[in-house]
Amino acid sequence: MTGAPATARTAAGHPAARPAPTGRILLALAAAGMVVSVQQTLVLPLLPQLMVRFDAPITDVTWVFTASLLAGAVATPLLTRFGDMYGKQRMIMLTLVLLLAGSVVCAVSGSLPVLIAGRALQGVSSAMIPLAIGMIRDAFPRERITTAIGVVSATMGVGGSAGMIVTGLIAARTDSHRPVFWITAALGAAALGLVAACARDAGVRAGGRPDLPGAALLAAWLVCLLLGISEGNAWGWTSARVLGLFGAAAALCAVWVAVERRVRAPLVRLNLLVGPRSLSANLVSALLGFSMFAAFTLIAGFVQAPSAEVGYGLDGSVLDVGLYMLPSTATMLVFSWTSGRIAARIGTACTLAVGSAFAGLCYVWLAVSNSHVYDMLAFSAIQGMGFGIAYAALGTLAVQHVPMDQSGIASGINSLVRTTGGGVAGAVTAAVLAGRVVPGTDVPALGAYELCFWIVGGGAAAAAVIAVAHALRHPD
Repeated sequence: MTGAPATARTAAGHPAARPAPTGRILLALAAAGMVVSVQQTLVLPLLPQLMVRFDAPITDVTWVFTASLLAGAVATPLLTRFGDMYGKQRMIMLTLVLLLAGSVVCAVSGSLPVLIAGRALQGVSSAMIPLAIGMIRDAFPRERITTAIGVVSATMGVGGSAGMIVTGLIAARTDSHRPVFWITAALGAAALGLVAACARDAGVRAGGRPDLPGAALLAAWLVCLLLGISEGNAWGWTSARVLGLFGAAAALCAVWVAVERRVRAPLVRLNLLVGPRSLSANLVSALLGFSMFAAFTLIAGFVQAPSAEVGYGLDGSVLDVGLYMLPSTATMLVFSWTSGRIAARIGTACTLAVGSAFAGLCYVWLAVSNSHVYDMLAFSAIQGMGFGIAYAALGTLAVQHVPMDQSGIASGINSLVRTTGGGVAGAVTAAVLAGRVVPGTDVPALGAYELCFWIVGGGAAAAAVIAVAHALRHPD
């Protein structure tokens, strides 16, 4: 295991900078992670308003979300590798600068294409979380790494809920999308200042020249794959466009693998994807990404469903969606802090299994009982426990076995497969909801939601099984 910090080590020609106190580093990274997470979810409640404002169909408006997803997926492996090569703080600041610029573009946008372009710039900031995990691994004592990663990982859930609440408050008072993005710009500027003042690189730098052919091929096949997944429901899974995208993704991926196996300094060492220790961490990441991303869309739709008309739902507003997720925010923060102590007792992989089991349990609860307010509150609290524990352990499991100068890209690959899992979740749940509707309408039936809850809970349960198998095969 190579989990010890490298604060005293240097790479040839790249001396390590004197690190800032770890408390200040964690504060800066957590603040930046919160802002990144806010921007990922705040547009979801705005989509109906954007359809009206720009007089555009839902298939066009969903690009406001899809563009961010694609940009983040392409940027994450590139920027995390560049973080290993040239310094993680520099790359984190770049992601925040682009988030700030994208927020301003969105705030002043007067047309849908400009808004989508701004969202693509914002999406690059998704690389910040894995860069932060790599920086923590470099700078923190080994016994504090899991707890620190848990705090930063918890910002994904906390920021997601905060984004819903902020958007809900604004949507209740204006039909303009501009205030939401001005708030994001202000938050991005504050986070940028904190990172510049408090975060410092402490680990080795790999140096070298970037693998440009590998980067171009990786970006190409990722765009084809995720675009096909994102648009499958709209275009038809057997349509020529979707099948062509999947075929192009497979062909480009094969070429990319061949290139990465031949170059001296590849962008991604393939053992970080499918190595004996990496494969299980990446599979669990994909399954947990599937479970967590599904919650954003399923819960928003279920809470806002009018019970008198469709026979289920909580008659809530956009703001209510965020408020129902507050218990998740609280428990995620608490249990992310305790994850380090749990891992010290039972090991990182077993801790991941425990968190994944709780994540699955919350969906089982909703599949069985979902007609009361307390059902949603219980779901939210259990979900926060599960993901608070699981994401802290997952971040550690993804990097603890790799050399110090590859911690950024290892975390980036793990984040990338989580994003892919989230994209698959959107496609699967949308297909189920569209396939089972209330008779005479296009509104999803209660059985469709319950089936989705079982499917998503099954994904988290599979993650727990894989984590247990990893613990048995590779004890800490």
